[in-house]
Amino acid sequence: MISASKRIRKAVFPVAGLGTRFLPATKAIPKEMLTVVDRPVIQHVVDEAREAGIEHFIFVTGRNKGVIEDHFDSQFELERTLTERGKRNELDLLARDLPGPGQTSFTRQQAPLGLGHAVWCARELVGNEPFALLLPDMLHHAERPCLADMIAAYNDHGGNLIAVSPVPEDQVHQYGIVGVTDRKAKVSSITKMVEKPARGTAPSNLHITGRYILQPEIFELLADQERGAGGEIQLTDSMIRLMEDLKQPFHAVRFDGRIYDCGSKIGFLAANIAYAMARDDLAPSLQAELRRLLS
Repeated sequence: MISASKRIRKAVFPVAGLGTRFLPATKAIPKEMLTVVDRPVIQHVVDEAREAGIEHFIFVTGRNKGVIEDHFDSQFELERTLTERGKRNELDLLARDLPGPGQTSFTRQQAPLGLGHAVWCARELVGNEPFALLLPDMLHHAERPCLADMIAAYNDHGGNLIAVSPVPEDQVHQYGIVGVTDRKAKVSSITKMVEKPARGTAPSNLHITGRYILQPEIFELLADQERGAGGEIQLTDSMIRLMEDLKQPFHAVRFDGRIYDCGSKIGFLAANIAYAMARDDLAPSLQAELRRLLS
């Protein structure tokens, strides 16, 4: 079992992206604050981390992202108005979602140098301990949080873990792909990692879904990682070095729920429908409305 000093307490959320695919909506509103039903995308991802037992939430932000910090803070004027109007349910909802004092940290990625650089920017806040990394564009929809399964696997295996999910064979060239010792196992050792492999060369059809548990040695590798695809510092490049050069074990944790890429318009729209259909207060009316639209 993993010792208490090595358990996963912290999670990093890279939220510095510009969200250009959603312009003009994201001209003044961060893409992470676009709502899936009635909760911002970033709130859904933080919910996943909290349900998995994460205690400290680290946000790597950029310019014009101050509203994210405000969202995870109390708002005195709003709460006073709700109190005066007797809106107890709304007050309870805000209180439930509010992180405790000292549970959130924010740091800036001052240049758009890629995911690897964003993770490196969190090094001082993470410190010398393993941590979770959750990409906020990717919503993992299932009864049990994806990160909870990953932490359970980490407690059994240690090392580094990556959430994966199968994609059709004709789409593997669009994703980061891992090779594993057993494609069908819930948890399997990773033998290879490839970023967007050429057609016909992928080691499997299991793609990286945007959830990771990483050891702190990744920061040392990111510090001198050369720029890769798109002129950016790629996280995958440093993970490959961590596995091949430092011989740290990597395991894939298979996620069998639905994944919605909220960085794309279709993924975002599908997420809104899926999350609404999972709610008893919305599903019947939404079903009726969808039938009317499709008739």
